[in-house]
Amino acid sequence: MHHKLYRSRTDEILGGVCGGLGDYFGIDSNLIRLIFVILALVNGIGVLIYLALWLIVPREDFVDISAQEWIRTGAEEMAGKARAWGDEVGRASQRSNQPAGVIIGGILIALGVIMLLRNLGILRAAWLRFDILWPVLLVVCGIVILWRRKGE
Repeated sequence: MHHKLYRSRTDEILGGVCGGLGDYFGIDSNLIRLIFVILALVNGIGVLIYLALWLIVPREDFVDISAQEWIRTGAEEMAGKARAWGDEVGRASQRSNQPAGVIIGGILIALGVIMLLRNLGILRAAWLRFDILWPVLLVVCGIVILWRRKGE
């Protein structure tokens, strides 16, 4: 267990925040990841906390640099990861024969239209509440992913 909080370089998925917190508190980093995911799904605060920690907490290998340097480095890391993900999404969207993308896109458009109609007062649907719709959307996306994997 470290006496100082650092972002881990050996136990990282995005920025090493959960790995560093796990090491600092002496608990499994996957438990911390689960907590962040739950906070992100409940009210989105998990994403904000994670991004803030990514900026504020220095990397494990940056011991002797100033606070401004590690914040700048964290911001550059975030930008690099975002560019890499954007490139990957661009490559994936250019691939042909992607029925799952068409299905998910159609579902998102349909949900957007339904929510817009409800917000405008045109559609009065009691079932169309975010606390019900969010789990349904997750189930549908999971089914689409499994259905796509089955065809491979």
